[in-house]
Amino acid sequence: MEVSHKELSSLADWLAYLEALHPSVIEMGLERVNEVKTVLGLMPRFPIIMVGGTNGKGSVCAMLESILHRAGYIVGCYTSPHLLRYNERIRIAKKEIDEDRLYHAFEHIDIARIHCHTSLTFFEFGTLAAVQLFVQASVDVAILEVGLGGRLDAVNVFDADCAIITSIDLDHSDYLGDTREKIGFEKAAIFRKSKPAICGETDLPQSVKQQVAHIGADFYQLTKEFGYFKKNVQWDFWGPRGWKFSLPLPALPGEKQLQNASTSLAALDALHELVPVSMNDVRQGLTEAVLSGRFQVISTQPMIVLDVAHNPAAASVLSKNLIVTKPPGHTYAVFAILQDKDIGGVVQELKNDIDCWLVSTVDSSRAATADHVINEIREAGVSSSDDRVHKFPNCVAAFVFACERATKNDRICVFGSFYTVSDVLRHINSN
Repeated sequence: MEVSHKELSSLADWLAYLEALHPSVIEMGLERVNEVKTVLGLMPRFPIIMVGGTNGKGSVCAMLESILHRAGYIVGCYTSPHLLRYNERIRIAKKEIDEDRLYHAFEHIDIARIHCHTSLTFFEFGTLAAVQLFVQASVDVAILEVGLGGRLDAVNVFDADCAIITSIDLDHSDYLGDTREKIGFEKAAIFRKSKPAICGETDLPQSVKQQVAHIGADFYQLTKEFGYFKKNVQWDFWGPRGWKFSLPLPALPGEKQLQNASTSLAALDALHELVPVSMNDVRQGLTEAVLSGRFQVISTQPMIVLDVAHNPAAASVLSKNLIVTKPPGHTYAVFAILQDKDIGGVVQELKNDIDCWLVSTVDSSRAATADHVINEIREAGVSSSDDRVHKFPNCVAAFVFACERATKNDRICVFGSFYTVSDVLRHINSN
């Protein structure tokens, strides 16, 4: 499919065009991206921090971006997916990219793609656009979040000056494999020879160790080369450059955030010669980092929590957070998820934390039907003889029902997918 770029007059037009260009949403491989990158002449001169892992990537990107911004660097940050606007994916100096610059980047890449007689996926287009925009803006440092896996992900056409793996758990098994060993092998392929490789995962698959040895990366692992001690309202970090005492707790909520913060600080320690930061930068950056949809509390009476948890490991973290914030009343779950996820595993992690399941289907070709999700909930042992499970046509209808039923002592938890959270967040913002 090719159209005149003059016909693409809005960001919505461009995004629809890019989605229609490639026959599949995901196609693993670097050949096509590399070819277009070469035609574009994309050779970044700034340091690149690459962030991969199953869960925690967004939090680590947000903390790194915040600390480096506070230190005075012009930071380019590329993350995915977005919640409300595509522009969220590409930020320069902590500001979302404007539509005009995004149009021109897409057009430039599309011309190069046509020259190569090849196609690119939606994500591949976005990755090349982000890096091109960072080059044009002469950023001081770029943070690139891996979309899927690592070895064959589009961001891996660029070389990381520091590569991070936040965690290794089962997700995207159709593409990455059905064991942690296989997934670890894919994720560790973002490491580079003699460059810092930071790992926030303590239970390390053998495949990661093998990749480290094969590549020759400079490896740092949580609890081995860096770590942390939590105190009442502060915490201490130790890493490649020694100790940092009495740090403020991260602004990002949740029990896992000290692990993510430690992983971020280990990376900054390892990159000290390229992008030095002060203790004040670290303190301020940790307290100023923001990230929507990660145990995001938007109301207190009733408590309303938004969380994009969509695999068992993330659901386990969500469960711990729900336990420590448990209100005196009931917990209502607005739950919708994609078909290719381990739905039963997610439900098992959370079934003891939720009193009433409000199930719907998200607007995606990959969505699990509400009936399928309800079957998974029943198979997980949630009783079918009471008022614990309800079906709705969409997430907004489920959320409205929850708001009508919940008292000030109750809690509403919206989770299961970026689609689920974005639908509800868009509804909230429009009212």
